[in-house]
Amino acid sequence: MPTLIVTAHPDPDSLTHHVAQRLRGALPEGTAEIADLAAEGFDPRFTLADRHTYRTGEDAPTDVVAEQRRIDRATDLVLVFPVWWWSLPALLKGWIDRVFVNGWAYDVGGDEGMRRNLGRLTVHLVPVAGDDAGVYDRHGYREALRTQIEHGVVDFCGARRGATVFVHESEHGDPAVRERGVAAAVEEVRRAVVRDDEH
Repeated sequence: MPTLIVTAHPDPDSLTHHVAQRLRGALPEGTAEIADLAAEGFDPRFTLADRHTYRTGEDAPTDVVAEQRRIDRATDLVLVFPVWWWSLPALLKGWIDRVFVNGWAYDVGGDEGMRRNLGRLTVHLVPVAGDDAGVYDRHGYREALRTQIEHGVVDFCGARRGATVFVHESEHGDPAVRERGVAAAVEEVRRAVVRDDEH
């Protein structure tokens, strides 16, 4: 079953892109696609057209519909992103703002009230973090990120939570330290995706 790996980093030589490529290579051949939002030029700005879709659940802009269709083809969605200012990059946040909208990810209103539409999708997160795990634990950054994305987006849309694996010390001077983090993250997400496919 297909996996869509979404990444948002302007530097194609970044560790973020390296992780995304490694993950695609670790999954069964032909089952994973990478959506490189920076290279593809996705516009993250929430416009009046997006506001209209939010309010009515209709008439999503063409570029948004294209992203929704790409997700519709997947059973697993993996967000691989650098942690900037303890959150998502603006490009990825804008992608979520524009794509996960009323009328597709969820429906508001009507006799049924709120309906969450993404129950068929499992979402995995791979935040690439500069600091070590201890810093994230001491200051609550790990839990804040997980709450923001897992509860605020994944749960809200009715999707399933998959693996959330931080790659810490992404700027460490020792390449072996970075490699250990990358290898562990790729393997954990690979196992989660393959396990999902077996059910």
